[in-house]
Amino acid sequence: MNLLALNPATLVKALPGNVAQGLIWGIMAMGVYMTFRLLSFSDLTVDGSFATGGAVAVMAILAGVPAPLALLYSFLTGMLTGLVTGLLHTAFGIPDILSGILTQIALYSVNLRIMGNMANKPVSVDKFFLVVSSRNISNAILFGVIMIAALIAALYWFFGTEFGCSIRSTGSNPAMSRAQGINTNITKVFTLALSNGFVAMSGGLLSQYQGFSDINMGRGSIVIGLAAIIIGEILGEAIFGKKLNFAGHLVFVVIGSIIYYIVIGVVLWLKMPSNDLKLFTALIVAVFLAIPNLRAKISNSYARAAKNGTVTIEKSREV
Repeated sequence: MNLLALNPATLVKALPGNVAQGLIWGIMAMGVYMTFRLLSFSDLTVDGSFATGGAVAVMAILAGVPAPLALLYSFLTGMLTGLVTGLLHTAFGIPDILSGILTQIALYSVNLRIMGNMANKPVSVDKFFLVVSSRNISNAILFGVIMIAALIAALYWFFGTEFGCSIRSTGSNPAMSRAQGINTNITKVFTLALSNGFVAMSGGLLSQYQGFSDINMGRGSIVIGLAAIIIGEILGEAIFGKKLNFAGHLVFVVIGSIIYYIVIGVVLWLKMPSNDLKLFTALIVAVFLAIPNLRAKISNSYARAAKNGTVTIEKSREV
């Protein structure tokens, strides 16, 4: 690879598109945050519900439904997918990972049926009004920022209510929550439904942005969501430390998603082989996932070294 042949202007020109995609996927990451951090639930439904949201949005628009209302349809359909996962886990006792996998597998067939047994379905901005489009990236960024601000405000209010606190309590200590009279099954099912509603709405936005829905568009969504969460948490805690509140965490989750897509943009700009993009993605995620553990080990090693040094000095004084 000839680094001198790379044009920095090409990278700069692509950055707005990376930011727009990061904002769209940031909504999905917020949904993953609810289950992964608040509920301590490893939900793999998102790989299927993301594509479900895209399929529902496109088919609704093709049927004459206004694009903003199509996003609402995506959100409600996504909530149904999360409801299925929640019931498999709470009513039938299936472990969290397996319940998500079962729903994800079933959604592949469901998504095909939604799109009329076609692997992808186009929706043109020339024929339909779309809330976001890759042809107008500045408007897509503006809409994404406004929508995310509204969603974060709504979530900040909701998780401050009694029921919202019950959800957070369920994820923190399920046994104590049940002892306090909280129905943890209800809180789990509702959170899974809400989470996948956000994921599906993100899928509906992405399908409008790129101009089509695809049966495989949600593949690897959980990895992107986790990467956004880890990147955002590392950055947020580095800046604000323990002062970062719930709304701040959500903001940095979105920022983490944007950073992730900028990194992917840099990888593509470096003209890395497209066949290896999944490999580079996995490596990027692995690095960011390893950072908290490595940082903790370094802190502990410094603490042990300081402690050993203090003990050595005290012993020398005794002698």
